Amino acid sequence: LCPEQLPFTIYDLLKRLVMDEPLPEAGEYVIQTENGVHLIPANEKLDNFEKLMSDATFCEYKLKEFVDTIRDSYDYIIIDCMPSLSTLTINVLSCADSVIIPVQAAYLPVKGLEQLIKTISKVKRHLNPKIEIEGILITMVDGRTNYAKDITTMLREAYGRNIKIFENHIPMSVRAQEASTQGMSIFRHDPKGKVAQAYQTLTEEVIGSEKWCKQY
Repeated sequence: LCPEQLPFTIYDLLKRLVMDEPLPEAGEYVIQTENGVHLIPANEKLDNFEKLMSDATFCEYKLKEFVDTIRDSYDYIIIDCMPSLSTLTINVLSCADSVIIPVQAAYLPVKGLEQLIKTISKVKRHLNPKIEIEGILITMVDGRTNYAKDITTMLREAYGRNIKIFENHIPMSVRAQEASTQGMSIFRHDPKGKVAQAYQTLTEEVIGSEKWCKQY
């Protein structure tokens, strides 16, 4: 769907909570994809999230308020969060059971990882004692270069003793970029490609973990 065709986005739902307005029925805002995944979309309206939260009480928990209304309807709820330490990120961490941290195999993203881990620790102490770091996922890996191998080694040496580094990594691929541009899943765009296979293997690794389960 194009942004103007979306009847409700996650921003609209959060705005209703802030304004103490009733939420619509799930069928009005959930998009059912062809592979059976239910999706609540987002668009550029989320740029106004910080301003919206400035008028809210207990603003760190607004996303949790919404997630709690649908938690019992799903086995897994996955929240894709933008790579910034903002009020929205704090909202996501406040309602999450566990976090997968994707890190691009490059120097600057790795340098920013330490601050994110500190933020998760603060959220665990003050807002959400249940949250755990599921693991670090290395992405956009160009296996042909020594640089990517050096970054991977650096991550494992710096964090591997205390945080799980997923055995699987996501390789760099033009096909993945094409899928994003065309607004479709990599499993539809290039189902037999290396990126789709990497995500499939990662899914099996995550679900196989005893920690990754629905919290009741």
